[in-house]
Amino acid sequence: MSILVDENTKVLVQGITGKEGSRAAHEMLAYGTKVLAGVTPGKGGQTTEDGVPVFNSVKEAVAQFPEINTALIVVPPQFVGAAAAESIEADIPLIDILTEKVPVAQVATMIALARKHGVVLVGPSSVGIISPKKGKIGSIGSSELVHTIFSKGNIGVISKSGGMTAEVSRILTDADLGQSTVIGIGGDLLIGADFVDIARLFEKDEDTKAIVIFGEVGGTYEEQLAREMKSGSISKPVVALIAGQFSEKLPQDTVLGHAGAIVSKGRGSAASKIAALKEAGALIADTPEDIPGLVRKALQK
Repeated sequence: MSILVDENTKVLVQGITGKEGSRAAHEMLAYGTKVLAGVTPGKGGQTTEDGVPVFNSVKEAVAQFPEINTALIVVPPQFVGAAAAESIEADIPLIDILTEKVPVAQVATMIALARKHGVVLVGPSSVGIISPKKGKIGSIGSSELVHTIFSKGNIGVISKSGGMTAEVSRILTDADLGQSTVIGIGGDLLIGADFVDIARLFEKDEDTKAIVIFGEVGGTYEEQLAREMKSGSISKPVVALIAGQFSEKLPQDTVLGHAGAIVSKGRGSAASKIAALKEAGALIADTPEDIPGLVRKALQK
């Protein structure tokens, strides 16, 4: 099995006529994902080079294709909030936001609205989601090597870093450890589905046997996962790699790379995340290359 994305995923791309939107749509179609429609206000009635019909609004697209169950948002940052609201109010159950640098106030509003409607919101700054050999959304696995980087199996991967979704998966694949689903959750200060939300989905997936997470300095999402593990609600083995240990030598409240990488008063540091996860029973990798061995060790327990 897999989570969120499979052979039945049917996608709407908001911003499909833009450079990134058209590229993502083309790659998804090439992987076998069903992209049924796109939305760009003012360009309704057009058809993309891949033959995908374009609509002026999500409402129009869903009226024509009621089977749509996933929205990919690839619009400029200032328009993401309105785009997300359209898809949420259309009751599309899964929304993935590829766009970066979305204003935090917009993200907070989107998260609240998504929760109210029971919609799974992944992102912003999400590279996407892939269930190998089943389907993908977003730009995850955008190179021609997608079929060699990601392989079908029973390891769930959750990563804050877009680049590390591919790197961790490649390392697992090279070790004959295939993936059930790989998810780039984004590394912003506020995100929709976090480590806990996705781990809970993997917990229910009978074919996912272990979970690998790539975390980073900043925020407390990893520490929240550790609390859930200690409570017993996440019982599957977890292997974690936390980047940013160098930041221990930097001043408090230093911003590192992006909006989510803020360390404040001892919380959100690499050390605090590692300590919390280790205490909760996670196996900690010092380098990406350590991950396969730790996964095998976890599976043998």
